[in-house]
Amino acid sequence: MEIEVRLEEEGDYRIVEDLTREAFWNLHFPGADEHYLVHIMRSAKEFVKELDFVACLNNKVIGNIMYAESKIIDTDDEHAVLTFGPVSVLPEYQGKGIGAKLINHTIPLAKQMGYRAILIYGHPDYYNRFGFKASKRFNITNKEGKFPAALLVLELYLNALDGIHGIFDEGPAYQIDAEASAEFDKSFPAKEKFKTESQEKFLEIAEKFL
Repeated sequence: MEIEVRLEEEGDYRIVEDLTREAFWNLHFPGADEHYLVHIMRSAKEFVKELDFVACLNNKVIGNIMYAESKIIDTDDEHAVLTFGPVSVLPEYQGKGIGAKLINHTIPLAKQMGYRAILIYGHPDYYNRFGFKASKRFNITNKEGKFPAALLVLELYLNALDGIHGIFDEGPAYQIDAEASAEFDKSFPAKEKFKTESQEKFLEIAEKFL
């Protein structure tokens, strides 16, 4: 399967929003917000358009990754880092390494752009393969001052975070207004919202790692 990875173009916007909706619908909770997040991220000042890539198969867009600037806040300063997500792949193409391809394509580019680190919330078992490590190793907490297992850090060069510790702040790019998200979803074909086993598993993981 020959997958092309290229920058997202304006003509891809609705396609990416739709595939993101399909990728996350009823996955974590009934319905989804991730397609609205994709929609609003592009207009956020923290959005990094140079790291907004799509994966294509036979000229069909089947996956996407987006990045935004976030920060580590310590007692003396704020330090810019990156966060990515959502990483979206159409359901029929999931489990084929497309998400990993997007991540592996963009990590070196983030380093070339001069960023020191990428911080995300994700499952350690999956993201460890890309070099992400627990935030506790870097003395970086969430806003509640805790070290959730899902808060993961990837230094983009050796000792990039030496002397830097504090609170991770995802920033406003990842703030979702539930009412606005629900209104935006009305512009798509209606889909049924229901509870699934994946939602139960997500809650179990969230309780374990967050």
